[in-house]
Amino acid sequence: MSRLHSRLQLDTTPMKPPPTTTEKLPRRPDAFAERNLRVGIIGCGYVGLPLALRFAEAGHRVTGFDTDPRKVAKLNAGQSYLRHIPAEKIQQQLSCEHFQASGEFAQLREMDAILICVPTPLDERREPDLCYVEQTAHVIAQNLQRGQLVVLESTTYPGTTEELVLPILERSGLRCPVSSAEDVTTDFYLAFSPEREDPGNQQYSLAQIPKVVAGVNPPSRLAVEHLYRQIVTRVVPVSSTRTAEMTKLLENIFRSVNIALVNELKLLCQRMGINIWEVIESAATKPFGYMPFYPGPGLGGHCIPVDPFYLSWKAREYDFTTRFIELAGEINVSMPYHVVETTAQALNARHKAMNGSRLLILGVAYKKDVDDMRESPALKILQLLQQRGAQVDYNDPYVPELYAMRHYDFSGLKSVELTAERLAGYDGVLIVTDHSCYDFAFIVRHARLVVDTRNATRNVAEHREKIVLA
Repeated sequence: MSRLHSRLQLDTTPMKPPPTTTEKLPRRPDAFAERNLRVGIIGCGYVGLPLALRFAEAGHRVTGFDTDPRKVAKLNAGQSYLRHIPAEKIQQQLSCEHFQASGEFAQLREMDAILICVPTPLDERREPDLCYVEQTAHVIAQNLQRGQLVVLESTTYPGTTEELVLPILERSGLRCPVSSAEDVTTDFYLAFSPEREDPGNQQYSLAQIPKVVAGVNPPSRLAVEHLYRQIVTRVVPVSSTRTAEMTKLLENIFRSVNIALVNELKLLCQRMGINIWEVIESAATKPFGYMPFYPGPGLGGHCIPVDPFYLSWKAREYDFTTRFIELAGEINVSMPYHVVETTAQALNARHKAMNGSRLLILGVAYKKDVDDMRESPALKILQLLQQRGAQVDYNDPYVPELYAMRHYDFSGLKSVELTAERLAGYDGVLIVTDHSCYDFAFIVRHARLVVDTRNATRNVAEHREKIVLA
């Protein structure tokens, strides 16, 4: 997802109602079932760009809005900056004039539907940072037209659509009442539909994943249902935007808690001399009542490491402590520290100090076979190793160079070539992301020490004495 920057020069003074073009804009919810709608997607990142292309494929005229001029230029030139989206897909929609990119937000006035796909990160205190959603809402309000549909897709705490986005949009002078009445009169439509994008997933494309939708009133719900039925195989309407917002949080909290459970059991099994991976695989043979989750070096991606804290923060407003969520967060956040400590112990066992050691991290993407580094545990591991005096390189075929991010700045650090000579020159090699292209037998054969955080070397028969599971 793309970040909106402060250069938007937001005007927070009371606004007059914008000029309307009601003769050109849909007024009834069922108008969003029509083809050839003008759809604006704000944020052309991992969520927004696939969504924009899907609407374009369905025959709509899509404009992808982004504040990064480099992204806008690349998209309009038919180039892709996301590895899992081929440039040919963009070029095809450009050629039939179903897609264009723009940094001119005044064009929002021309849209029938406006979809918000901007980041919802955590701040330094691990509390929700909704500045991008808030800034986006202000920009939309400055250009809002009667009859438009606005949909928030960014993951957030229950109440954001009604409590934050709606009041900002109504500063335009237009109204969208929160109501359960079927015949409520509304100037524009407002809805929430949580993104469920999974970059690199070959089994489930965007069109195959059911879309949960909700509106702040019945007309808004009908409008968003009609819109999304054109691009996905199933739409799941729920009673309120708060329910839809909570649905997305439950999906990711479920994963976070269960991953924390197996991470904690991994630590226990290591002390007990039991192979947690064998335990999981044998438990997974049960055909009911069990779902396998796997331990790792920590959580990555935009959703699972972040979303649970949105709910735990909101829960405090109701004098409620989400103990499972917070405990799971503590365990998962601690895993990069465990990896670094395991590496230090493995080096010590070989009469080598961490300070001054030469180490290689394999994989900095947050999961295998993607170029997505958002919240990747590899970045924390790299930082911790450097703080302890290690000289650290990395290899990742999907990430040729690191850049400045929200919490880390490894600018200029480039992926090194993976050769037998280079592997042999490091005091230790850490497998953090188990990309399918890695030849783990080759890696183990030539490395002095391998710290495996993913059980990627489970099928390597030779040189097992070099391997330490973390």
